[in-house]
Amino acid sequence: MARGIEIREAHFPGRAPIDAYGNRGFRFADMSHRGSLLCLPSGIYGWDVTAAAEISAATLENVMAEAEAIEVLLVGTGEELVLLPRPLREALKQRQIVADPMNTGAAVRTFNILLEEQRAVAAALIAV
Repeated sequence: MARGIEIREAHFPGRAPIDAYGNRGFRFADMSHRGSLLCLPSGIYGWDVTAAAEISAATLENVMAEAEAIEVLLVGTGEELVLLPRPLREALKQRQIVADPMNTGAAVRTFNILLEEQRAVAAALIAV
């Protein structure tokens, strides 16, 4: 008997490269998502951040929770590079995560390369 639509916490419960970005969203794993994304070791999640000024320890709570599996966090800050506030960089550093902010396009390309190299990478990507 059909169970209907299954709702999952992660859009994709695993790691996958980002196939395309733009038009306020992303394509990955034969799926698409409108809005920003968190790409974590546990899956790819929607992220309720629309501007770099909204990035904080609270909006990166899921990153902090998976810190043991992350060495590098690529932060796609939109169309322009925006530096992360010092307290946030320090909070990530305390969890042994190196945060590397860049524009979203560069973050997507770098994420895909590091993922292909099987590195312990995560990405927080603001949709453009």
